[in-house]
Amino acid sequence: MGEGGHTLFPTAIGTCGIAWGPGGVVAVQLPEADAPRTRARLLKGLPPLPQVDQPPAAVQTAITGVQDLLKGMARDLMEIELDMARLTPFQREVYAIARAIPPGQTRTYGEIARELGDVGLSRAVGQAMGHNPFAPIVPCHRVLAAGNRPGGFSAGGGAVTKLRMLAIEGALEPDLFDGAGG
Repeated sequence: MGEGGHTLFPTAIGTCGIAWGPGGVVAVQLPEADAPRTRARLLKGLPPLPQVDQPPAAVQTAITGVQDLLKGMARDLMEIELDMARLTPFQREVYAIARAIPPGQTRTYGEIARELGDVGLSRAVGQAMGHNPFAPIVPCHRVLAAGNRPGGFSAGGGAVTKLRMLAIEGALEPDLFDGAGG
C-alpha cells in the first residue's frame, strides 16, 4: 500500500476519507458536516499522513468498494487489507465478526457478545463499534441494539446515517424507524 497517506473521495452519502500505511488501511471516515471536518476526524490520533491525490491501486480498490457499497451494491469488502495494529485484541475479534455480516443483514450487540462467549459483553461490543476506525469496511452500521433499535452511531448524522446506510442496503424493517432514538 505504499508509505502511507490519506485522501477524501465522493460517495452517494457525501465525502468520505481513507488513510493507509504499509500494513493496509488504517482508517476510513464516513461523511461529516463538511470535507475539512471529515479530514480532521479521519486523521485524529494517526501519525502525520500526507494528502495523496492518486492513491495506490489497493487503496483505489478500497475506495471503489466503499463507493459501490454506499450506492447499494452488495459488497462485503472482505478483500480490503486493514491494519489493526493499534487496536486491542477484543476490538479485532468484534470487528472480525462484524465484517462477516453480509450486506443487507443485521445482528445485535447481544448476538455478537454471545458469539464471543458472554452476552454480558454487549455493552463492550457497542463501545468497540463506537470506536470503529474502519466504517463501513467494518460494517458497524449492520449492528443494532436490542429489539432491532439502531442504537448509537458515531458518524456524522448519528443514528439517522446508520438507518440511511441500512436502507441503501435493503436491510431495514418497517419498524426500525420507530426506534430511531436508540
